[in-house]
Amino acid sequence: MREILERKPRAEVEFWTDPKYYKNVTKLTTEIGVAWGEEARHHKVAYIRVRRLLAGKFHRYADWHFRDYFVHFGITIKELIIGNICGFFGFLAGLVISFCRLVRHRHRPNIIFLKGGYVCLPVGLMARLFKIPYIIHESDAVAGLANRILMKKARKVAFGMPPSEETLKAHPNYVWTGIPVSPDFKPVTPAKQNSLKRAFSFNPNQPLVVITGGSQGSENLNEATRVILPELLKFTSVGLVAGRKHYEDMVDLKQYENWDKASLESNFRMWEFNTTMDELMGAADIVVSRAGATTIAEMAALKKATILVPFARLPGGHQQKNAERLQAAKAASVINDMAMVADPTKLLDEVRHLIKSPRIRADMAERLHEEARSDAARRLAEIILEEA
Repeated sequence: MREILERKPRAEVEFWTDPKYYKNVTKLTTEIGVAWGEEARHHKVAYIRVRRLLAGKFHRYADWHFRDYFVHFGITIKELIIGNICGFFGFLAGLVISFCRLVRHRHRPNIIFLKGGYVCLPVGLMARLFKIPYIIHESDAVAGLANRILMKKARKVAFGMPPSEETLKAHPNYVWTGIPVSPDFKPVTPAKQNSLKRAFSFNPNQPLVVITGGSQGSENLNEATRVILPELLKFTSVGLVAGRKHYEDMVDLKQYENWDKASLESNFRMWEFNTTMDELMGAADIVVSRAGATTIAEMAALKKATILVPFARLPGGHQQKNAERLQAAKAASVINDMAMVADPTKLLDEVRHLIKSPRIRADMAERLHEEARSDAARRLAEIILEEA
């Protein structure tokens, strides 16, 4: 949005989002508008309208066998049955709302940008009905369900990761743009890295491993960390972002976080969520995370040695495929999620191996950095405006 408003200051931008995320998006877009206005005072401050859109999410799990539905019986009832019934009616509501908003000719947009996910599906289907051009961006190596349904009629399909040659030949409207990330995610010098370690109260002379499962957290990563933490702290500092969803279950680990007034006496810190992830991961020597496309893009931009633990149960197995592609390119280390759950020392051994192998870390980070596309936001903005 910043890039679009830089080029078209008087563009009218609307951001449609699920009610669950409305407050977060409102705050974000307000910040974008204000920041843009400060950067270009001779123009009118950008205006971005945020609107709620009720939509339905369909719950699916990859590679489940018949017995899995009995093992995870609670999940089956709550999500796969009740959740999908609610998701179906939510999807119908999204169609009705999108129809009502787009049917008025005077207020139809020139272009619609769909980022994937369940909110985009009813909007894209109504855009087809009214012949409104739309552009899709797919972050992962494998397209999600909504994007697979919508991409045939899209003006352009932008990929966050390089699509295969077969894909490009079959669909000439595909283009590799990369994934837009904040400009704050960029490589840091050794001196800056040490400064960031000090800012988070870590010893700059000791390696730092940052473990994160994203804003909500990862139960499996958290529990593996709980098991191996005493051994990890013998040779490295550890920063754990436990996530909003799982933080309360991990508060016992605060026993390892010892302070003397404002000085950290131990080499461990834990957060529910850190608002300066670019700085925290910039301080790290190794980052351990899930294999979501945006997280990978941020690590690539930061030029960090990364251990990926993909969540294999997601529909389409897109995290697994993201990780496998990078592993094949020797751009990241990959640990199987279920193998880690069964034996958390697999994660411990991989961290210890990389800590002892600075050259391997550097080569891995360099290869991952080659995946970064610093011009992703600019390129997407150009495509959107060209098609509009």
